[in-house]
Amino acid sequence: MVWALASIGRVSLDFLASTGRLTLFLINSLIQGLQPPYYMRQILRQFWEIGYLSLPVVGLTAFFTGMVLALQSYTGFSRFNAENAIASVVVLSMTRELGPVLAGLMISGRIGAAMAAEIGTMRVTEQIDALITLSTNPQKYLIAPRLLAGVVVLPLLVLVADTIGVFGGYIVSVYRLGFNPASYLKQTFDFLQLGDVTSGLIKAAAFGFIISLMGCYHGFNSKGGAIGVGKATTSAVVSASILILIANYFLTALLF
Repeated sequence: MVWALASIGRVSLDFLASTGRLTLFLINSLIQGLQPPYYMRQILRQFWEIGYLSLPVVGLTAFFTGMVLALQSYTGFSRFNAENAIASVVVLSMTRELGPVLAGLMISGRIGAAMAAEIGTMRVTEQIDALITLSTNPQKYLIAPRLLAGVVVLPLLVLVADTIGVFGGYIVSVYRLGFNPASYLKQTFDFLQLGDVTSGLIKAAAFGFIISLMGCYHGFNSKGGAIGVGKATTSAVVSASILILIANYFLTALLF
């Protein structure tokens, strides 16, 4: 019994210590990011890497998700003669949930891992120490541009994902299930409201912040050579994915 309580206590203390370190890291990064100078080249580079280079994977994911969603909805709704609801289900599911969540998870695997690996490599090879020696604040130069890019770019990616996902559902519904194109589009726009899109974009901004924060934090605090960088990369992806799912629930409860 004493051993079990001691284990629970150690886990709780480790969790609180990690939460405290992450909070201090976040506060310091935000403070440094709001103060000049601003490294525009770094910011634009992150916009390019997070945004433009992620378009193929996000677009393919959204397209086939919309197609599968239309097929599965038809299979279920046909049992109740409610096939006309497929258009509304596809557009609401993509804009409210599937678009931001799937884009966040895909970006977490691609960008979160890349951030942790890049910054972690800089840490173990003492490049971050070299930045400090050159009077360059590493959190202003490395962390702040990534946080800003994650918050700004991911909603744009989700907007693209929503459009492509709805288009995928349209392709399947019209050319596979035999829906009338004009009727399908009318039902799509009739049921879609501005709040459905904005709620997904708010989620996307939060997810982008989480991905960037986890990737930078684990990379910045990595140690132990190549093994440490590998652990930091894994921790960044796993922690970001879990936090995205947790944040999705609370944001959904708050927004709806």
